[in-house]
Amino acid sequence: MSATNPDARETRKRGWQREDPVDPQAVLAALDDDACRSILEATSEESLTATELSERCDIPMSTAYRKVEMLTEAELVEEQVRINTSGKHATEYRKNFDDVLVSVAGGGLEIEMTKPDAESESGFGSSAAVADD
Repeated sequence: MSATNPDARETRKRGWQREDPVDPQAVLAALDDDACRSILEATSEESLTATELSERCDIPMSTAYRKVEMLTEAELVEEQVRINTSGKHATEYRKNFDDVLVSVAGGGLEIEMTKPDAESESGFGSSAAVADD
């Protein structure tokens, strides 16, 4: 992991650190996709299942599953399990960043993702910078 942003270094000191580097190409591909952007917008305020995303975003179920997989691999959404009162469960998805900053640095792309304050263990926003060398 290559962190060039002083805030990212400070965040690591507070305990939030990426285990695996984000693939800048995966992030850019997901953000360039209309259906993915629609899913990100739909999941910015609440967690939704693939069925709910299919209905809200007006996309086929197969597309919803493919796109949430793409977003999950790019670490732009997180998966959680929703347990219904009937005992059944479903996977739901929620956008897990506030901002994504893309820069060109050192011959590669650098991605910085700012995590929502509420999800940070310390109560501070979190970020990570990853260089694609």
